[in-house]
Amino acid sequence: MGLLGKIKGFFGRRTDDYENVYQPDWEQESLKRDDIDMHDKKQREHYVKSCLEQMAEASKELDTLGGEYNLVTSYLTDIEEVEAQPEEIKEQLRSYAKKILELENNKVKMGEKRCYMKQEDYCRMERIEQYMPEGYEKLKATEDYQVLVKKDLGRLDGEKHAYYFRKNELLTSQSNMKGITGICVGSMVFLIILLAVIGAAWQLDVSLGYAIAVIVAASALALVYVKYHDARRELAKVERSINKLVLLQNTVKIRYVNNTNLLEYLYVKYDVNSSNELKKLWDKYLEENAHREREKQMQQDMDFHQAALVKILRGCNLADPNIWIHQAQALIDSKEMVEIRHGLIIRRQKLRKQMEYNAKIAQDAQDEVKDIVDQYPEYAEKILDMVSHYEKALA
Repeated sequence: MGLLGKIKGFFGRRTDDYENVYQPDWEQESLKRDDIDMHDKKQREHYVKSCLEQMAEASKELDTLGGEYNLVTSYLTDIEEVEAQPEEIKEQLRSYAKKILELENNKVKMGEKRCYMKQEDYCRMERIEQYMPEGYEKLKATEDYQVLVKKDLGRLDGEKHAYYFRKNELLTSQSNMKGITGICVGSMVFLIILLAVIGAAWQLDVSLGYAIAVIVAASALALVYVKYHDARRELAKVERSINKLVLLQNTVKIRYVNNTNLLEYLYVKYDVNSSNELKKLWDKYLEENAHREREKQMQQDMDFHQAALVKILRGCNLADPNIWIHQAQALIDSKEMVEIRHGLIIRRQKLRKQMEYNAKIAQDAQDEVKDIVDQYPEYAEKILDMVSHYEKALA
């Protein structure tokens, strides 16, 4: 349809019908050609082109607004169709709508209470899910064994140091016994010499002194000998105990090294720093899986009830039954339905005003071109050629 004929069918109105159409806040300037010299080709073509551009712009806007107007009208018609349904159909619609709203509310509540797991943590636990929860138990047991082995190493090291300390005490004691032996022998020799000198100088009988000196020295030497050999026997036992401790410590160290390597491997395998961290991640993963499973089930229920609702609405010959999925509340609450209808009516009124305004602009421009053709018949052919070319360019 050409630009000159496109506006004629708008609402089936005549040109006179636009006397009271909506006008914008600013004053609409009417098309004027008072300052245009129609005999000047350049001015005439520029003016006619300006009228054609106004017609084209208004026509384009009318196409857009008309589509939206028809859509809003179809929504209002759908509301009338829904309200005109038998009570049995309405009850089915209310039943499905209530279930949809209930599922939506449950989804919101679950989202508010839920503590979301980081996706990277979830993917990490998903990779090791096949090893759990045995993996955690093994890691925990390995950590516990690591603590025990470290305690054993510390205890063995303490015992070894105690034996080394006792060994040094016994060696010192043996050294002291040797010194005491030397002192005893030296003292006995000194007393014998002293007694011999005294006996020779004063002609005294010192045989009793010799006897006492020998008895004292012999007793001291006997005691030192016993102590020395006790220390020697104990030293041998200490050295044997030290050797046993060293062998046992080496065995425990091997266990410690192997357990440490295993522990480091498990940390790398599960990408954690401790069994507690793994346990927390695993518990959170199980919780996240439960949430996702509930969400999946909830979504399946939602899809089922939405599909059932749309199926019934399709049977009501609605233009767009899917939109009621997002306004299910209106199927239950009449006040909500009134609000939706009121909003659609307001939208349609505003669209109608815009359409009337653009139709008036297009009609004025069309009338102006026709008037120019009527008043200047000598340029009619050229003007109509401009209109034809302009229409082809826009096609």
